[in-house]
Amino acid sequence: MQDHDGLANTTSRLGVCLKAARRARGLTLKQVAERTGMALSTLSKVENGQMSLTYDKLLQLTAGLKIEIAELFEPAGSRPERREVVTARRSISRAGQGHLVDTTFYSYRYQCTDLVGKQMVPILAEIRARTLEEFGALLRHAGEEYFYVTSGRVAVHTEFYEPAILEVGDGIYLDSSMGHAYLNAGEEPARAICVCTSEEPDLYQKLRSISEAEARPVDA
Repeated sequence: MQDHDGLANTTSRLGVCLKAARRARGLTLKQVAERTGMALSTLSKVENGQMSLTYDKLLQLTAGLKIEIAELFEPAGSRPERREVVTARRSISRAGQGHLVDTTFYSYRYQCTDLVGKQMVPILAEIRARTLEEFGALLRHAGEEYFYVTSGRVAVHTEFYEPAILEVGDGIYLDSSMGHAYLNAGEEPARAICVCTSEEPDLYQKLRSISEAEARPVDA
């Protein structure tokens, strides 16, 4: 059973929380009474820590105020304020800059390579392979990616779906751990912007290792 001090603390906390919830909504005690159908004298005693409420009355109170019941037992400001950490990181990619992996069947230019530990890896891609035999094994890596076609036509092959054709301005978002390949499906050069993301550390290094391991030199 709850001892006297515990009951007193609970009653006091309820009063503090009720007052905070009421003031946060710009309400008077009379207005709370009108909205909840509870006696003004009862609400006054609760706010002053002189009485508690039964569960049914708590439900009546929260329903009238349209609040969660937890708000009546956690004083405003008791939760530690969440502060966003500003890293102020910034990187500009100039035309022609970036780490280039260039092969007979594709060209990947990794952007913003001066930033380490990125959660997103932006890539400028030129797709040259026209068949899966040219491309090689389907790619797989952790995370998700978005692929946006800027010129040409691209055929997207994935492990669990029929191939899809993307025209200029089309994009696809996919699970990167699913086998996937991008092929040139037109007569013109096919280029795209690809952004890969993952919670894994060193995503850029892992992606670069995959592309360089798969790479076959131009004119090889």
